Amino acid sequence: MYLNTFAQSAQPLDMTQTDEFRSLLTSAAELSIPHVRGIAYRSSHIVLRQQRFHFLEWGAPDAPPIVLLHGGHQSCHSWDLVSLHLAQKYRVLALDQRGHGDSEWARDLDYSNHTMSLDAEAFISAMGQQRPILMGHSMGGRNSMLLTKRNAAMLRALVVVDIGPEVSPEGRQAISSFVRANQEFDNLEHFVENVRKYDPYRPREHIERTVKYNMLQRIDGKFVSKCDSNPRRLGLTQNSSLLDNITLNDARGFDLPALVIRGENSNILPADAAERFRDALPRGTLITVPKSGHNVHGQNTLGFLEALGAFLPTLE
Repeated sequence: MYLNTFAQSAQPLDMTQTDEFRSLLTSAAELSIPHVRGIAYRSSHIVLRQQRFHFLEWGAPDAPPIVLLHGGHQSCHSWDLVSLHLAQKYRVLALDQRGHGDSEWARDLDYSNHTMSLDAEAFISAMGQQRPILMGHSMGGRNSMLLTKRNAAMLRALVVVDIGPEVSPEGRQAISSFVRANQEFDNLEHFVENVRKYDPYRPREHIERTVKYNMLQRIDGKFVSKCDSNPRRLGLTQNSSLLDNITLNDARGFDLPALVIRGENSNILPADAAERFRDALPRGTLITVPKSGHNVHGQNTLGFLEALGAFLPTLE
């Protein structure tokens, strides 16, 4: 049983009439996230590359486009507060990547970064987006970099959140351990407590409001992760396939405006690795957001939006 609301057919669902949207507005008020009234916010589905994908669309359809790719074992809802703010000026398209959120699981169990980057490219094309800004966090950041490596001309700009060609093995192991330990629960309170220990930056109330996007209730009453539980990579590693790899030398070919956002206390992207990434980018900028770790946009949303606010106007 799903715990959250999303479109149940091919017809988009107006999410502004749901309790979930009212809950999001409560979080936005508590965290002082700037936004406007009357924002458009819809849940939709699309078939890409013989697979069904769920996505959220925010803002006016004729506004400049931004496409958002979430991290591993997260969903498009991880961007909700960011999307609510950006929808004031942009058309925001947040995709549930394969095996995540409310998108279909891959029948061939292919969750490689390369394959997910092809999904994102197909999504941009199918939605008729003309050179969108592409923003990806963690796994989504790697997928964004691979898309940029293959087809930078498709994009207006790139924003990579707390990931790069070089990552910390210790941080990667910490994330893997958390995921393995949080697959099944008798009650959601247990999961909330585990998230609080792993992520001390977010208020408990915000965690409680968003837990429904990460879990399903099975027929036996237990709560289980919504992500495909088959053995799979988290999208953070240098893999054996050359198609999945991204290097500093690859980044030197990213001829477009690029912003790297790093959490001050990130356990994934070391400060020196972030600087090497920035230096490799022909038109790169690095901003470190204080009071945050790996999940920058959820842990210090205002700081994250301030970083975006310094970058996005330079593209106009």
